[in-house]
Amino acid sequence: MYHNFLMVGPPGAGKSMLAQRLPSILPPLSPKELLEVSMIASIAGELADGRLSDRRPFRAPHHSASMAAMVGGGLRARPGEVSLAHHGVLFLDELPEFTPQVLDSLRQPLETGECVIARANHRVSYPAQIQLVAAMNPCRCGMAGEPGHRCARGPRCQADYQARISGPLLDRIDLRIDVPAVSAGDLIRPSRAEASAAVAQRVARAREIQKERYAALGLPGSTINARCPAALVEQVAAPDAAGLALIEDASEKFGLSARAYHRVLKVARTLADLEGVERVGRIHLAEAISYRIPGERLAQAA
Repeated sequence: MYHNFLMVGPPGAGKSMLAQRLPSILPPLSPKELLEVSMIASIAGELADGRLSDRRPFRAPHHSASMAAMVGGGLRARPGEVSLAHHGVLFLDELPEFTPQVLDSLRQPLETGECVIARANHRVSYPAQIQLVAAMNPCRCGMAGEPGHRCARGPRCQADYQARISGPLLDRIDLRIDVPAVSAGDLIRPSRAEASAAVAQRVARAREIQKERYAALGLPGSTINARCPAALVEQVAAPDAAGLALIEDASEKFGLSARAYHRVLKVARTLADLEGVERVGRIHLAEAISYRIPGERLAQAA
């Protein structure tokens, strides 16, 4: 929960709709979180008539947003979209269409949980503990990999488009999810689905497990797996023997960085918490690795 993720799929697959529904399964803001969110909104001049809401922020800036609009700036160093999404969701649709400078400016907030705005005579820091949710088409024409479609530029269309996102930023994204196209038949014959309320209950139970775990370790009660300090990751997400062998093999095959290794462990820990399981097992690590490594690379390594 609150792990950063990227959805890749053709236009009309429902990526934006899924992102907009995400706040409905997240727990409401705690009083402390509500105060922080309200203070940032007040500084930015977005607290209309002093109204407060316990719903987590959902910010969706356009891909033409400048760096100052995204991370903050201006004459009075006001907070940007990243800080306005504090304790909530920052949704970036059409991710490769953002300028590379704006995308790379997200690297520090994603790592430290704060936005630092430096000026010649002062320095301002705004909190930015966010869940980054991004969406993109697989290529510029949007339909790469879909049955019956062939890009005019061939495989290069997909490679060039996805190369607009830097490796260091991708390394900070925990999950990559492929969203297939939705056909008319899918809408005419909808399958049975789990209600958001049921998902929200499962998320709330997992959050309670994490709250108790980190409180016992002397950390704030608001600590979650995605924000677990690196020094504790291997302790709280220690895999069983089969899981350890799997992640060692994956590290060799895919060249996982130290950051990627820790993020895989955090996702696996969350998957175990959602199942109510104490020990991280091979199945949890296998799923976490599959979310991080694109399907084509998994197939090549198999």
